[in-house]
Amino acid sequence: MNGMSQVTVSDARARFAEVIDQARVQHDPVYLTRHGRRVAAVIDASDLDRLIEAAEDLADLAAARAARQELAAGAATIPWDEVKASLGLT
Repeated sequence: MNGMSQVTVSDARARFAEVIDQARVQHDPVYLTRHGRRVAAVIDASDLDRLIEAAEDLADLAAARAARQELAAGAATIPWDEVKASLGLT
């Protein structure tokens, strides 16, 4: 399986530990296929954590950009005391 980034589901089932080790050691996803189509992927857990963190960071940046655009367009702001109260921080 060395160097393979794609394997059938049935082959992966038979060689599960090897599939996991390949994803973990090489830090490349191993795609599982069924009828020639990708249906899932096995990736290293730390790689997944980094991907999730990066996606969350991108979502935060997009939200901040949208908020700045709303303010530039004249949207009303919410007073800090009101925000704290709605979050139960007062």
